[in-house]
Amino acid sequence: MLLEHARVAANTLNPTRGSRGMAVAPHSLASQSALAVLREGGNAVEAMIAAAAAIAVVYPHMNSIGGDGFWLISRPGHAPVGIEACGAAAMRADIDTYRALGLSAIPARGPLAANTVAGTVSGWDFAHRFSKDTLGGRLPVARLLEDAIHYAKRGSPVTRSHAECISSKRGELENVAGFAQTFLPDSRAPRSGERFADARLAATLQQLVDAGLDDFYRGDLARSIASDLASLETLITLDDLEQHRARERAPLALTHTLGTVYNMPPPTQGLVSLLILGVLDRVLTDDMDPLGPDFVHACVEATKLAFRVRDQHVTDPDHMRIDPVAQLGHAALDAMASELSMSHAAPWGKGRGPGDTVWMGVIDNEGIAVSFIQSIYYEFGSGIVLPNSGINWQNRGCSFSLDASSLNPLMPGRRPFHTLNPALAQFTDGRTMVYGNMGGDGQPQSQSAVFSRIARFGWNPQAAIDAPRWLLGRTWGQSTDSLKLEARFPAQTIDALRALGHDVEVLPAYDEAMGHAGAIVRHPDGLFEAGSDPRSDGAAAGW
Repeated sequence: MLLEHARVAANTLNPTRGSRGMAVAPHSLASQSALAVLREGGNAVEAMIAAAAAIAVVYPHMNSIGGDGFWLISRPGHAPVGIEACGAAAMRADIDTYRALGLSAIPARGPLAANTVAGTVSGWDFAHRFSKDTLGGRLPVARLLEDAIHYAKRGSPVTRSHAECISSKRGELENVAGFAQTFLPDSRAPRSGERFADARLAATLQQLVDAGLDDFYRGDLARSIASDLASLETLITLDDLEQHRARERAPLALTHTLGTVYNMPPPTQGLVSLLILGVLDRVLTDDMDPLGPDFVHACVEATKLAFRVRDQHVTDPDHMRIDPVAQLGHAALDAMASELSMSHAAPWGKGRGPGDTVWMGVIDNEGIAVSFIQSIYYEFGSGIVLPNSGINWQNRGCSFSLDASSLNPLMPGRRPFHTLNPALAQFTDGRTMVYGNMGGDGQPQSQSAVFSRIARFGWNPQAAIDAPRWLLGRTWGQSTDSLKLEARFPAQTIDALRALGHDVEVLPAYDEAMGHAGAIVRHPDGLFEAGSDPRSDGAAAGW
C-alpha cells in the first residue's frame, strides 16, 4: 500500500518544463532575474550572478552580500569547476582576544560575531571573469545587477518567511547595531506583502557596477566597509579585505552506479553529502518505498555515519588530517556501509545546528550548469548592518571554537567550517542535474532525499521536492536534536521508525525547518525539468 501511495505521489505533481534553459531559486524574483538573462543570450553563469544579486536584496533573512558563497560549474566535455568564495577569520581574531573578554564561546550576534571576511562578492567577480574568459560571456555587471539595484531602490514585497523570521528573532536582533534601522520600519516587524526597500544597499550595488566588483575588497567601497566595521568594533580590518581572494577548487567526485556526483571540498560539508549517497548506493534497493520506513531509516543511518566523519575531520583544508578524496574510494565506502544496520537505529548525539542559506540552480541551452549556494549563516547573520553601505554582515565565524585543541579552533586567517555544499550530478544516461538545499545539518539530508527520489526511484523533480522530508538534529528555527518528520508521512512510516529506535518528533506539513530545496534536470535531448520548494517563496522558471 505504501509503495502504491509513493507511485501516485511521484506522478501527481508536474515539474516546470522547458527546452532552452531553466532556473530555480527559493524566491521567484531571483528565478525571473536569471531567466531574463538567459533570454537575452546570457549563459548560466551570468544568469546566476543576476539571481545571486537579486536574492541578496529580496530575501535578506536568508543571505546577504555580507556573506559567503560556493559555486559548482560544469560544461559539456570538461571537468566541473568549483569556486570557493569563503572569507577567512580576521588577522586580529584569536582565542586570547575573546578569552580576555571573559567569553567561553564566540557570540552568535553583534560585532564580535562578525569576525570573518564576507566572500560572496569575490565569487561573483571570479565567476564573471570565468564567464568572459572561458564561456565567451558578454553581459556586463551593470546588466547582471540591474534587478537587484531596482529591488533595493524601489522595494519588493516582504515574504511571509521574511516577516515571520523578524518577528521570531526580534528579541535577539533589535538591539544589534544597525538592525532596527534597516529591518524594523516604524519600530515594528514588517508585515507580509509590505514593500521593503534599502536605499543604502542600492547605492552599494551601484558602486559595485561603477567601480567593479573588486571594489568591495580593494577600493573606495572597501575603505567604507572597513571604516564601518571599525566603528562597530569588529575585528575585521581593511587589510583583511585586501588580502581576500576567491579561489578555484577541484570539486570532490563520487563514483556512483548511476554516474558521477560532485560537491565542494572542505571547508564545506560537501564530503558529508557524497558519503551519504555513497553509502545509500550500497544499501538502497529498488523495491523500497521513498515514503516508507526502510528508505528513511537507511538515509538517517547513513547520515549518522557521514556526520561522524565530518565531526572528527572536516575543517579548513590547510589543517585537515585526512584526504577527503580517499574517503570516497570504494573500499572506504564499503566499510562504512557495512556498519549500517537496517534493524535498529544507531545512537545519535548532536549536530552542528542552524544555518541560513539560499541554494539556486541554472542550466542553459548549451548545457552549462551552475549549482550555487550563498549564505549569511544564522538568520540575518551577526545582525549588524554597516551604517554607510547597508551591508548585513555574516556570523559564519561563530562556528569556530575557543578551545585551541578542538577540530575548528579560531585563529587568524583560518577558514571556518561551512555547512554550505552545492551539488551536481552527471549521469551515465546523459542527464545532468543540479540540486541543493538550505538549512545547516539539513542540507546533506535533503540532498539525499531529493537525489534518491529523482535518480534512484524515477520521480520528477517537483514531486521529489514536494514530498515529505525528515531532519535529524537541529537546523533553522529548531532547538531539539530529534528525528523530525513532516506530518505528511504515512502513520505506519512514523510508527515503524519509532519501533526501530528513532526519537521521532512530528512537525507540521511543509515545515520550513526542512529547508528550501531545488533541482533541475537536463535530459540528453536538451529538454529540462525542474522543481522548486513549496516551503519557500521560490519558483522554477524555464523557456
